[in-house]
Amino acid sequence: MKIFVTNMLFLFCTTVFAQVSDDRNVLGTWISEKREAKIEIYKQGDKLFGKIVWTKINGIKDSKNPDASLKTQSLLGLVILSNFKKDGENEWEGGKIYDPENGKTYSCIMKFKNKNLELRGYIGISLLGRTSVWTKN
Repeated sequence: MKIFVTNMLFLFCTTVFAQVSDDRNVLGTWISEKREAKIEIYKQGDKLFGKIVWTKINGIKDSKNPDASLKTQSLLGLVILSNFKKDGENEWEGGKIYDPENGKTYSCIMKFKNKNLELRGYIGISLLGRTSVWTKN
């Protein structure tokens, strides 16, 4: 019985630490595929979010936002990734990505793969989408 309890404790601790380290893979600052922005991914509760912390050109506004009252807000500090939940070893789903270049919001899946972050934005099903690859800053 003592061996069984010890093994179960070991299995539980391994699972908990593996999930923590997986989140650590994506937390931090990432450079967008076009190298025009840096996005900081952070954890809030059990979900991941991402905000723009640097842009190549200072003073850029969210001019393509469909909400007229938000068109004058700065892109700096703008949350463009929201509500990602862990789903698998190196995958987060259920989130949204906002594209300030066109003012549209898409469903999104994030995958940590080969030290990069793959973000697949889509409407409807993920097969009908586009993948962007970000590199760690």
